[in-house]
Amino acid sequence: MSRRRGIMSEEFKNEIAKELGFYDTVQRDGWGGITARDAGNMVKRAVQMAQESMSRQNQ
Repeated sequence: MSRRRGIMSEEFKNEIAKELGFYDTVQRDGWGGITARDAGNMVKRAVQMAQESMSRQNQ
């Protein structure tokens, strides 16, 4: 079984992790060390940022 390739770049994921306050966990334990809640919040924030970006482009 092959692994799925991530859509978000490492740089973008790191930016969001810093913003949400769990980047230290990522540095210490890797992405597998974050909680499911943190992962969900990260996805929510990425979607929110994409929506904001699209809104700005449509103005």
